[in-house]
Amino acid sequence: MYKFLLYLRTTLFNIGYYGSGIVVGGLSPLIWLLLPFRARYWLLNRWNVFVMAWLRLCCGVRIRVIGERHRDLEPCVVMAKHQSTWETLYLQYYFAPISPILKKELLSIPFFGWGLASLRPIAIDRSNPIQALKDVKAKSLLRLKQGCNVLIFPEGTRTAPGSVGTYARSGADIACKANTAIIPVAHNGAECWPHKHYLKYPGTITLVIGEPISTEGRNRKDLTIEVQEWIETTLKTLPPGRADGIRLWQTQP
Repeated sequence: MYKFLLYLRTTLFNIGYYGSGIVVGGLSPLIWLLLPFRARYWLLNRWNVFVMAWLRLCCGVRIRVIGERHRDLEPCVVMAKHQSTWETLYLQYYFAPISPILKKELLSIPFFGWGLASLRPIAIDRSNPIQALKDVKAKSLLRLKQGCNVLIFPEGTRTAPGSVGTYARSGADIACKANTAIIPVAHNGAECWPHKHYLKYPGTITLVIGEPISTEGRNRKDLTIEVQEWIETTLKTLPPGRADGIRLWQTQP
């Protein structure tokens, strides 16, 4: 019965999630033409707010934030753990306006990609790594000058809960070049919204925002190590996200 309810609640969530995404994405080209950046960012970001509310209503997923956004430091470089779809949606509006670094193929996805393209993302071509690195730095510095925070997942791709990828130094390099702070972010979002899993599990996602890390007089290697140590150490202190107390990686063979 419990499993049946999980499927039922997740299906209801997906209907609202994808259905509203199609509507908002379909309207985004018109919004892009009619509204300036700040106005369209705020308007399109209401969808992210709706998704979080819908997730709580349908799937019983709550969110607990520890730390502050540090608005007085904007624009800054946000470096976060990447495990799920959840953080891409939540951080998009929590640190708004923010430009995420992402693969350009995402902008070709009907509806979703159209809305994303209107929010000044930093799209890169991963088939050309050398050019991608140059684009990331140049576009990130431009976005920071335009008043946007920059969102970087330093491991480059999603990692399974409990695992650690290689932390790239590009985020620290951008922050040093722009002389701006780094905000490290840790969370356990994948425990309630697992990547490539159909079911969403009730519980509480904990998001921890670290203190700003100054880049003055620092080098990108040391900064990257500090960010990695903070994120990975913080993750180990987080309580189970799922209400049943089961850790996702404990269920894997």
